Amino acid sequence: MTNRPRIAFQGEPGAYSHQACRDARPGYDPLPCHTFEETIEAVQRGEAGLAMLPVENSTYGRVADIHRLLPESGLHIVDEAFVRVHISLMALPGVHMDEIELVRAHLVLLPQCRGFLDQFGIRGEAAADSAGAAADIAGRQLRNVGALASDLAAETYGLNILARHIEDQDHNTTRFLIMARQPDLTRRGSDGMITTFVFRVRNIPAALYKAMGGFATNGVNMTKLESYMVDGSFSATQFYADIEGHPEDRNVQLALEELDYFTDRLDILGVYPADPRRH
Repeated sequence: MTNRPRIAFQGEPGAYSHQACRDARPGYDPLPCHTFEETIEAVQRGEAGLAMLPVENSTYGRVADIHRLLPESGLHIVDEAFVRVHISLMALPGVHMDEIELVRAHLVLLPQCRGFLDQFGIRGEAAADSAGAAADIAGRQLRNVGALASDLAAETYGLNILARHIEDQDHNTTRFLIMARQPDLTRRGSDGMITTFVFRVRNIPAALYKAMGGFATNGVNMTKLESYMVDGSFSATQFYADIEGHPEDRNVQLALEELDYFTDRLDILGVYPADPRRH
């Protein structure tokens, strides 16, 4: 047991979220959790100082449920992190490529390695978790089964990497948000600031169009705008947005004031430095 602070993530040790924790917060001990809800609760209860939550992937879009959980979590975004999703084929030490008949991985990883698997005639099978698949191979000593996972998973479970970074595309990246109990409004970083907020527009004609007008007229760049249903209602829609700038910037102040006029609810989720890898 160490006295170092902890950062919670969803998944098994060796997951890409674990990789994000190690890369972005090397001074923290990672705390694996079964679900996103448990990850958030670990910070709420003080078991961890930070939470690492994936929000979107460059290939598959936004991560399900995250946008619903963030506004109600009571946590604040204090940073963002990007992880390049490199996929490696791993197996027990001493196993050779020609012994592998089946590979297991999370459902979204299998299609990303289709070219490699077809080349070697290897069957793919979906698993609940890629790092969990690696752990299962090590735990059950499966000789003819491989896992598609991160290099960190191979390191974690003592597996041998048979082929490194076998994904078909070279751009697959996941964006993570780092959450804390307290906000950090200080200006920091060298690539500007990002402000993230959620809002619900008033039930008036062209409310969204009018609400967005303030960002255009005040020269505020909106890098993300997504909508999702609230409480299963087709009529109650909430919007999630990222803008460049700090709430204390005069042009951002004016844009948010105009947005507030056309909304029933406006909550700032976080103010944090832009990661240079977002560009």
